[in-house]
Amino acid sequence: MKRSPNPESDPTTTDKPNSTQPPPAPADGRNSEQASPAPADGPHSEQASPAPAAEPDSPSVPPAVADAPEPPQGPAAPDGESRTGRAGGKAKVGRWTLRVLLVLLVPLLIAETALRINYTGDPKAGTHSRSRDALWLGHAWVDGRRTDADVTALAARLADTGIRDLYVHAGPLEHNGTLPKSAYPKARWLITAVHRKLPGVRVQAWLGDEVAPEKPYAMHLERKATRDAVVASARQVVGAGFDGLHFDLEPLHSGDRNYLALLDALRPATPLLSVAAHQIDPLPAFHSFWGTVTGHPKWWSQEYFGQVARRVDQIAVMSYDTMQPLQSLYGGYVAQQTSLALEVTPRSTELLMGLPFYHENRFGHWAHAETVPAAVRGVRLGLSRTDADRANFGVALYVDFAATEDDWTSYRKDWVRTS
Repeated sequence: MKRSPNPESDPTTTDKPNSTQPPPAPADGRNSEQASPAPADGPHSEQASPAPAAEPDSPSVPPAVADAPEPPQGPAAPDGESRTGRAGGKAKVGRWTLRVLLVLLVPLLIAETALRINYTGDPKAGTHSRSRDALWLGHAWVDGRRTDADVTALAARLADTGIRDLYVHAGPLEHNGTLPKSAYPKARWLITAVHRKLPGVRVQAWLGDEVAPEKPYAMHLERKATRDAVVASARQVVGAGFDGLHFDLEPLHSGDRNYLALLDALRPATPLLSVAAHQIDPLPAFHSFWGTVTGHPKWWSQEYFGQVARRVDQIAVMSYDTMQPLQSLYGGYVAQQTSLALEVTPRSTELLMGLPFYHENRFGHWAHAETVPAAVRGVRLGLSRTDADRANFGVALYVDFAATEDDWTSYRKDWVRTS
């Protein structure tokens, strides 16, 4: 999936990883043939009789050879199949294999070429920060490990950037939708300190969990009792002083009506409702194809993305873990995602595109390809082509505890300070 913005890489958190590996490719078995048994070479037991006199012009044949029986033959190929027939069958299988590979690879090459082309051109002037950016923060900020000195350092880091929202991990939610208050004992301290040192910055409670049906042991949104418990947990954390709620429930399949019902129920429970969103189908109905092949649909349809966006105040696309191997392809992919999201997100809803502030190498994510400069360039290109003047727009940085100085420098240079 996309990368889930759960802080499992934070060594002190207990969040569960959420990644589905596709099944390994089948081994290339070889069709070995059984060799025919060799002819028997037994002794000839009969005494040879004297050979008759040879005729003048006929060749002389030794009696033992002349009288020897026919050597036994190996078993015949099934149904009269010859070695030539078997070779022809192999060639036919090879031709069909090549055709299947071409059917699969040609569309992939066309799609990747389109992404590379999508990365070309120059962004329009003015496509930079609107001071509506966000940063995901790990659980250490609310469990007592951070101090006043850490908040002071964070304030210095965020000065003169476009960051207005902090998504502070205050969960995860229990599978039944409840949330123990012991999960965020220092929330009130953090909120007060941030408001004092960073006036105007909003502190949102980041709540997440895995969900059914793909994770049958996890949260079942089809149960009304579970949805009601999530709403009660939302009211609970808002009561602790958070400015809003940021939900990350994964993996959510495209078209999940229970999730939409939950969002409708959450709106009255919080002054600010924000969600982390899956990527949008890069090709029409691609989530259906990928779900059939892997069991993990990963993407949302563009229509469903719009349905979610209309129910929230803020939606942040997790535009990383894209399986793209090159910066140019990743940047082109982000440009496409930005355009697709802009097309269906109401102007009243804040749209944020995720930036990869982490450097893992695993299936679906290559750190050398998914870089901040490539993502920012993709965001600016998509914004330029679709809605360059969109005011409620920004980027979201994942995640504070994995970010490097280069990540922060690129964000400032390419997005905040771009002219």
